[in-house]
Amino acid sequence: MARGRKGVGALIARVGLWVLGLVVLSLVGSWAWATFGPDSRPAAREATLGTPERRVIRVQVLNGSGEGGIASRVASYLRQGGFQVVEVRNADRSDYFATMVVARRPDPLSARAVARYLGGPPVIRQAWNSDVADVTVVLGSDRSRLHMND
Repeated sequence: MARGRKGVGALIARVGLWVLGLVVLSLVGSWAWATFGPDSRPAAREATLGTPERRVIRVQVLNGSGEGGIASRVASYLRQGGFQVVEVRNADRSDYFATMVVARRPDPLSARAVARYLGGPPVIRQAWNSDVADVTVVLGSDRSRLHMND
């Protein structure tokens, strides 16, 4: 009977070593995938993070809400987030309902980064050669949906 218990103990020890080995192997595999996998390339990191690496995003803020001072508050919030606000002024009209982020470059990554920072207003692609800004934020009367620290 003593021999049977020793055999069971040895079996449990072997199974435990196998489980420990599998855990270590999965951790090493996870590290290797994160370090060398497809998301480790700079372009993939840029798409995942949503902001181009080593590039300042120039933002124009236009107040189309009709509420005074909101564009300045949004501009301040964007600056806190590391964006370069290059212009703050009133929009062409003051009755925009929806806030929108306009991509002024063919690649919308910068606009998506701004939209994500503001809490997800829609991104509209309207690429043009602008020396002023990469992204334009048009504030509408739904500005209360923006995720800003007031």
